[in-house]
Amino acid sequence: MAETAKYDLNLILDPGLSEAQIQTEKDAVQTQLDRAGGTLLELDEWGLRRLAYPIRKGSEGYYLIYRLELSLDKPKTLEAALRQRDNVMRVLVVKDRPEWKTRKAKPAAEGEATTA
Repeated sequence: MAETAKYDLNLILDPGLSEAQIQTEKDAVQTQLDRAGGTLLELDEWGLRRLAYPIRKGSEGYYLIYRLELSLDKPKTLEAALRQRDNVMRVLVVKDRPEWKTRKAKPAAEGEATTA
């Protein structure tokens, strides 16, 4: 069995899509994921958001954030397949790294007495 890793897939869809068209795009992502042999861990649907900069002369996009598990050689294939879709404005696949989720302990505030 091939070695797998967890990835975040970020999609920005055309903001003018209807609910049926958005569902079609979600189904297309699931189809591509099945072809790549990956599994969907979580879907976070942010909805319509303002873009940080214009894409295709537009200022809004419909955001979908997927958390996936894929074999190490499949993310580029998945990304390339999704870029072919007309309603997809941006695709970004990022390998999930556990160290990004850890937080450093806050130092104790000065002047606080410790009791033992």
